[in-house]
Amino acid sequence: MIRRKIILAIILGTSVALTACGSGATTETQVSTTQESTTEATDAEDTAAEANTDADSAEETSEIVTNLSKIDNTKWQYNEEDNVYYQLGIQYCENPADTEYEELAIIVPAAYMDATDNGDGTYTCTLNTTAEVNGYTAETAPIVFPVNTPGYSAQSPMTEYSSASEYTDAGYIYVHAGCRGRDAGAPAGVTDLKAAIRYIRYNEGNIAGDMDSIFTFGMSGGGAQSALLGVTGDSELYDDYLEAIGAVMGVSDSVLGSMGWCPITSLDSADEAYEWMMGTTRSGLTDEEQSISDGLTVAYAEYINSLGLTDSEGNALTLEESEDGRYQAGSYYEYMVSVIEESLNNFLADTTFPYDSDSSSQGHQAGMGPDGGNGGPGGGRPDGEKPSGEIDFTAIDDISRTENNSGVSISGTFETAQDYIDALNANGTWVTYDEATNTATITSIADFAEAVKTASKGIAAFDQLDESQGENTLFGYGDGEGAHFDSMLMSVLSELGSSYVADFEEDLSQEDELGHTVDYRLNMYSPLYYLLSSSEGYGTSNVAKYFRINTGLWQSDTAVNTEANLVLALQNYGSEVDYSFVWGQEHTTAERDGDSTTNFIEWVNACVAAEAE
Repeated sequence: MIRRKIILAIILGTSVALTACGSGATTETQVSTTQESTTEATDAEDTAAEANTDADSAEETSEIVTNLSKIDNTKWQYNEEDNVYYQLGIQYCENPADTEYEELAIIVPAAYMDATDNGDGTYTCTLNTTAEVNGYTAETAPIVFPVNTPGYSAQSPMTEYSSASEYTDAGYIYVHAGCRGRDAGAPAGVTDLKAAIRYIRYNEGNIAGDMDSIFTFGMSGGGAQSALLGVTGDSELYDDYLEAIGAVMGVSDSVLGSMGWCPITSLDSADEAYEWMMGTTRSGLTDEEQSISDGLTVAYAEYINSLGLTDSEGNALTLEESEDGRYQAGSYYEYMVSVIEESLNNFLADTTFPYDSDSSSQGHQAGMGPDGGNGGPGGGRPDGEKPSGEIDFTAIDDISRTENNSGVSISGTFETAQDYIDALNANGTWVTYDEATNTATITSIADFAEAVKTASKGIAAFDQLDESQGENTLFGYGDGEGAHFDSMLMSVLSELGSSYVADFEEDLSQEDELGHTVDYRLNMYSPLYYLLSSSEGYGTSNVAKYFRINTGLWQSDTAVNTEANLVLALQNYGSEVDYSFVWGQEHTTAERDGDSTTNFIEWVNACVAAEAE
């Protein structure tokens, strides 16, 4: 990732201002602030540096323009229980498209502030740069942004104080930004979150927090949008949308790190990936539906073979046609088998038998809080309680699913590893276990899917033919109605002579209010567009240096290969990726051990420490 050092000077000639890495620092001017800046590329050792030269050239100049005031330091409130100062209802863009959502809250450890009581419940605060919390100061504290948008839903702003003590006790600055949801149409959600990041950066020196240490985190659709914030930093594709809502311009919206649990992303190829991995688990299909499933599988093979993905040793990953015609062969297929086997073997290594599967599994969980907007993994709920693995959070994302009947049932206590393997093989042997090495292998991806990862969405899982899926609404045109977006699916339907083609052609040619068609907006929401050298988007954004991607391997909301492709693309690009495909877990904040909040905090600390070395 290229870090940017922007040296600002006030055009009016009264003073020279601050220097910051990765962001635009600002002056105390609060109205019509226009500044010149000089950027230079640093971190030449970073593998991704060459890819970003167009996005961040050494002598590039830009100007910061906004009519927004900075955060008013006379309006802080105090929460004694958590020992924090906070502000709510801060507008982060000049021309909000929806005032119900586009505002943020900020919560700061009290140690970072010297406060004077105003006598009316508010405090005037100045920065204390010497006090420490967990080894951080007001100048070095990481800033974390929760993205709790299951199903790409809206994230409601924090309208009353909600504890984020796990993060503030860790010394972090917690910024909760409301954002529009899928009813507003892509790219509204990510645009809003980018605007919030820009506004926080605009306040550098005015508030606590290291603007070079911004981390986003989310689950499901929130995990996807967190990943997008990590991949699309400063992408010019967003400029029109940011300008339309009056975001601070000339300030970076890149981040240092991105955490995503079960990210439902790469929607440009998600239909095809789903059929390639899970299409064989469908039953009762009509001839037309089977033809669509087969066609999507072939389209996926063509797509994979065009990407130029490589493994850690630089070997090309491609698919070859198998006897069943579903391209279950080739180096990419073998790589995906290895991903599944590694997950199973990690489980065997991590697990002490006897193993109680009912108490150990996190179950089926789609969000990070039942309010659907306030909070983060393991916390942030208005009632202060943590979510239980017993709750089915898929109920809050409004994504269409069918009943998911896996081929095997894993329940109860297993005395030995062999007992557990026997349960996996209840309907036929597909796992072979070696007790001497405590490792296992699988017979095929199709057998794996049939046993524990059956399809739970209809044909064209994300761009459904009747335009009823949540992602159809996401790529609609801001009226809450669905629209088609998958051009590969349209090609399959065209080859079959389907009557749906006309609907696809109409939707794919329609323009939004800013004059952009859905293919443009789809690129904005497709991480691989920015990450792979085979794509025209390569090198046009400032990609985060650190990513953490965890997923429940058994989830049926998306295909394992979609998430594996994201990991591979990030590794190919040069980002540092901590990832885990967690055996036995589904659509949840999946972790091999421990809890998601603690593990996220430890990861952020490790990333910050690595930057300091």
